[in-house]
Amino acid sequence: MAEQIAVVGAGLMGSGIAQVSAVGGYDVVIQDVTDEALARGVGAIEKSLRRMASKGKMTDGDVDIALDRISTTTELDAVASADIVVEAIFEKIEVKAELFKELDRLCKPDALLATNTSAIPITTIAAVTNRPESVVGTHFFSPVPMMALCELVRGYKTSDESLARATVFAENCGKTVVVVNKDIAGFVTTRLITVLSMEAIRLVETGVMSAEDVDTACRLAFGHAMGPLQTCDLTGLDVLMNASNNVYADTQREAWAPPELLRRMVAAGELGRKAGKGFYDY
Repeated sequence: MAEQIAVVGAGLMGSGIAQVSAVGGYDVVIQDVTDEALARGVGAIEKSLRRMASKGKMTDGDVDIALDRISTTTELDAVASADIVVEAIFEKIEVKAELFKELDRLCKPDALLATNTSAIPITTIAAVTNRPESVVGTHFFSPVPMMALCELVRGYKTSDESLARATVFAENCGKTVVVVNKDIAGFVTTRLITVLSMEAIRLVETGVMSAEDVDTACRLAFGHAMGPLQTCDLTGLDVLMNASNNVYADTQREAWAPPELLRRMVAAGELGRKAGKGFYDY
C-alpha cells in the first residue's frame, strides 16, 4: 500500500506538490486555513492536469484518477495519519517553526517531515522538533509539474533512512534528485540563482543594461531557458528577496544583499507576474 501524503499549504508550490504526488500514485490530503485557498489550489491542479491531457501527456481517465486521490481539509490534525508530510507555507522561519512544533505533536512517530523551503537551513527547522532525524528538505521547483528537479537537503541530524524515503518519494513524483549534504542557507540552487539575480538587478539599477538585454544575454550566452529577471518575475520578487536575505544573514556576503531597486519594487507591490508588474509588464 502506497504511503499517505499530507501537504500543508495549498498555494502555488503546495498544489503543485500535491499534483505530482497524486499523479505518482499517492493518496494526498491538502491542508490550508481556508476553504477558499483549498478551492483555488484544487482548481489550479485540475486546470494543470486538463492542460496536460489536451497535449497528450496523460489521458482524461488518468486526470480523473489523480483528482480522486486528492482530498482537502482546514484541520491540521488531518496530518496525524500521514506517512509523509510536506510543508509548503510562507518562507519565514518563525511561521515554519510554529508549524513544525505542531507537526511534531500531531504526526505519528515514524512520519517523515519534509519542508519545501528554498533557503532556510533544515537544521534550524528540525531543531524545534523532538525528531530532527525525521526532518528533511524537499525543495521542489516552480512550476512543480513542469520542473524535473528536486533538491533534497540533509539537516545536521537527518538520518540516512529519512533521506532514502525522501528520495523514493521525489522519484515517484517524477523528479530527478540531487542531494545537498551540508545544510547551508540557500542550499545550492537558491544560492546560485539569487547571486545571479542580485547581480542582474544591480546591472539594471546602475544603468549598465536593460532588463530585456540582461535576460537575452543569459539565454543566448549560457543557454538558460529564462533570463534571471524573467525568473525573478516568475518566482515573485518578494519570495526572491526573502531567500536572498536568508542567505545574506547566514553569510554576510554582499553578493546576496538585495539591491535598493529590488527593495523599492517589493515595497511598491511590483512583485512580478502575480502582481501584473515586475521587471516586465503582464
